[in-house]
Amino acid sequence: MTDNALPESLAAARERLGQALVQAGRPANGATLLAVCKTKPASSVRLAWQHGQRAFGENYLQEALDKQAQLADLEDIVWHFIGPLQSNKTRPVAEQFAWVHSVDRLKIAKRLSEQRPAHLPPLNVCLQVNISRESSKSGVLPEDALALAREIAPLPGLALRGLMAIPAPAETQEAQRKPLAELRALLETLQAALPDAPLDTLSMGMSDDLEAAILEGATLVRLGTAIFGARS
Repeated sequence: MTDNALPESLAAARERLGQALVQAGRPANGATLLAVCKTKPASSVRLAWQHGQRAFGENYLQEALDKQAQLADLEDIVWHFIGPLQSNKTRPVAEQFAWVHSVDRLKIAKRLSEQRPAHLPPLNVCLQVNISRESSKSGVLPEDALALAREIAPLPGLALRGLMAIPAPAETQEAQRKPLAELRALLETLQAALPDAPLDTLSMGMSDDLEAAILEGATLVRLGTAIFGARS
């Protein structure tokens, strides 16, 4: 996709999200569109920002840091790290991002907590849950999520905001909704067990299952190709 087409595709993504919220009987501000910009140049991110997009998701750390340097003048841009996170890469994430969606073990959370600069607000974190139990996917298993959440919630410099998942692909909306409903129920379990934690976020739903995710309560939906076109 050329940058010429980006404003139209961004508007179409917003329209699709808005329609899904209406059909689910949810408020128009019930979910945030996260524009996933991996492999896309800083110029495309800047253009999306100029058309009102503020939340951007990155999977690859070095690529993200390069873009952040080029876009440092955009003070209200909100960066989300959504890719797998190795323990030796946590410091720049703790320093440069507002959100991390892919926390799946205590070691990573502790390093982010220790490395979050004191002058910044708490780093918003989501636990990545391997909701479909796929051997190829990262994430804590559903039955282990509550124990991990109990350990992470008190860590200084972090705000445990919710859960993220990338379910296995499914053919029908009914099949798509099943693991998403499980993730929603798991968040409700965490909310009941940890009433002092700001657990308000379900990061789920991508291009193929956005409508199903909205029906199941997604608050952050991650769209890349639908906005920026196929990956470079």
